[in-house]
Amino acid sequence: MVITFYGEGCFKLQSGDFVILTDPFDNKTGLTPPRFKADLTLKTISSFPLNNQPQTDNGQLICGPGEYNIKDVNAVGFMLPKESSDKFFKTLYLLEAEGLKLCFLGHLSEIPEPTIMEHLEEIDIVFVPAGGPPFIDQKSLAKLIKQIQPKVVIPSFFKIPSLKRPADKIEKLLEEFNGQKAGRAFPQEKLTIKKKDLSNTKKTELIILKA
Repeated sequence: MVITFYGEGCFKLQSGDFVILTDPFDNKTGLTPPRFKADLTLKTISSFPLNNQPQTDNGQLICGPGEYNIKDVNAVGFMLPKESSDKFFKTLYLLEAEGLKLCFLGHLSEIPEPTIMEHLEEIDIVFVPAGGPPFIDQKSLAKLIKQIQPKVVIPSFFKIPSLKRPADKIEKLLEEFNGQKAGRAFPQEKLTIKKKDLSNTKKTELIILKA
């Protein structure tokens, strides 16, 4: 699997010829929207009224709780009731592809309730909002990561060049995660990973991707 970051909560996950897009954004963010074709689009926040078309320009759309199977990809969505309203709702996703178990925390702003946490076991890769409010604060996020104990953490929603909205730099999460003053972060262009790469992983690794 090849994972590429575009800013905010937007990632491209490519498994062979199958392409997954998460939380696409528009140019109001100040960032350049992704322009590739996807087979599956995952949205962790959706507004009402919901226009849930099964097929969009970016393939099958998943934007709510439930169980889904698209080709060789299995996904389960859990609504975050405490963080949803009559105007929008948030969803946390578990996704399995290539034997990897992925977790997308999306627009999470607090530690999920125990009924959701009990499903977050044996996670290989967790995608976390790492820019501070309006998302979960870094101290709580570091605590949540320790509870989940994933093999890899990939941050999103942190401050990058051209982003218009206020957001914290990734160094703030690094300080909480490492428990000490963080040095300069060195993001990598993309992550190429297979299940076997994680077989000997004993400690959670935080990988920052360049947008």
